[in-house]
This record gives sequence, structure tokens and C-alpha cells, in this order.
Amino acid sequence: MSIQPLVKSLAEAAPDGWNDDLHGQVTWRTFFSAGLSPTEALTLGFAELAEGQELKYHRHLPPEIYYILSGQAIVHIDGNDNSVSANTAVFIPGNALHGIKNAGQEIVKFIYAFAVDSFESVVYDFAVPPLAESDPIRTEV
Repeated sequence: MSIQPLVKSLAEAAPDGWNDDLHGQVTWRTFFSAGLSPTEALTLGFAELAEGQELKYHRHLPPEIYYILSGQAIVHIDGNDNSVSANTAVFIPGNALHGIKNAGQEIVKFIYAFAVDSFESVVYDFAVPPLAESDPIRTEV
């Protein structure tokens, strides 16, 4: 597949996601990713968390950006909880322990981006140490 300009609607991006105890409950659609589109160097997608849902604590080597489109969430990054809502951008350093949880009743919709050719090259590590009971995004062990 040769690299070329591309315009893609949400409906054209295939749905994917996790719904289990290890990863949490999150759905996403990847717009741009080598192998899925004739693009390189950047990966971009759209994700949703319904009321009470979360993407549990994890790490990956590449830095990541979230841009919150709607809803209210708590983004945990390396021990710090950050309240976010529409029109908030979040930078997550590479290998930072992080997760996001819907903190309201509205669906949280957000954009995610990595400076990598392919989403498939991002290796997610959910094998993190146990967290305190008071932690808002707790990975059960």
C-alpha cells in the first residue's frame, strides 16, 4: 500500500475494543494506521467509554495524546488523577502508568494519537502492580 493523503469518516473505521476484567470496557475505531490505511508515522483513532466504564491501568512505550470530545472522565497518569471534560488535551509520556474512567453519565468520547506507523506496534502492558483500594481505576488481581 503506497502512502497517500486520506480523508476518513468515523463510519469507515472498523469498530474494535475490549470488554473484560484485565483491560476494562472500551470501544475504539482506528482512522489512520499502517496496514489499515495508506498512511505512516502517525496513528489516530476515536474511543468511547460508556457510563461506569474504564480503560484500566496500562503502559506502552510510545507517548500518547488524548483529546476529550465529550463527557467527563478521570485520567490517571503516574499517580496523579486529572479531571477532564470536552475540549481537554492530555499528553501521556511514554511508559507512564495510565488509565481513563468515565466519571459522569454521558458517554466519554475521545481521540487518541501515537507517533507510530501502526496501532499494532503499540504493545500494551496491563501487568501492573496491585493498586490501593481507594484508587479510582483499580485493576483487580
